[in-house]
Amino acid sequence: MSVKLPPIIPKNRANELLAFNRLLDIMDDLREKCPWDRKQTFESLRHLTIEETYELSDAILENDLQEIKKELGDIMLHLVFYAKIGSETEDFDITDVLNGICEKLISRHPHIYGDVVVADEEEVKKNWEQLKLKEGNKSVLGGVPKSLPALVKAMRIQEKARGVGFDWEEKAQVWAKVEEEMQEFKEHFNAETQETIDKEKAEAEFGDVLFSLVNYARFIDINPETALERTNKKFIKRFKYLESKATEMNKKLSEMTLAEMDVFWEEAKRI
Repeated sequence: MSVKLPPIIPKNRANELLAFNRLLDIMDDLREKCPWDRKQTFESLRHLTIEETYELSDAILENDLQEIKKELGDIMLHLVFYAKIGSETEDFDITDVLNGICEKLISRHPHIYGDVVVADEEEVKKNWEQLKLKEGNKSVLGGVPKSLPALVKAMRIQEKARGVGFDWEEKAQVWAKVEEEMQEFKEHFNAETQETIDKEKAEAEFGDVLFSLVNYARFIDINPETALERTNKKFIKRFKYLESKATEMNKKLSEMTLAEMDVFWEEAKRI
């Protein structure tokens, strides 16, 4: 089967290429002429890149399209910055980076650039994981970054396991597992008694509860990280409303009763 591969530089991308080239030129200038930019290393940029990624995440959750555009620009700058540093040590440059991802995408999509036939998204995911193993990955879970936040990591671990067929068949089975883990947790931490609990065991069981809830969320197509962050934002807005009402009353929150605070909390929920 003859398949036409995408050209390295599509001819209809003139304006996009000009804009990207402009950024590369500016990066060259900054690295040469700006004391701050000249001083940066992979390590010094790392925490800034993480911060920019979270700012993009916030903009996405707020559905602020202009802010998304701005944050994408910030992240694009960081990517070009890393490639520039790599070129100075002659380890790699932006051409190597872009060609590398192009080659990976082509090899990981044999249903597009080869003769493999897939029926749906699930088959694409399974093929992806199998191809990664063929490329030298020793474990399906090897591609999950160690420094991922635990909730995100749980989701990615489960998705990758599913990619090779290790998963529940029905969501009812997953919910039964949630209830089982909840019961086991309750056995170690019974809120109805004042008995001293085994904290280490309770912590382990609580982790199992969270992992099973993430699993169920995945089965009903809910991203647990997004869900929890939306709840965080909702709580923050309501709490700030409570604080503003306390200020209007010339009171500190610590001086208000729970009953007084609850009145404003319910107001915030209605708003």
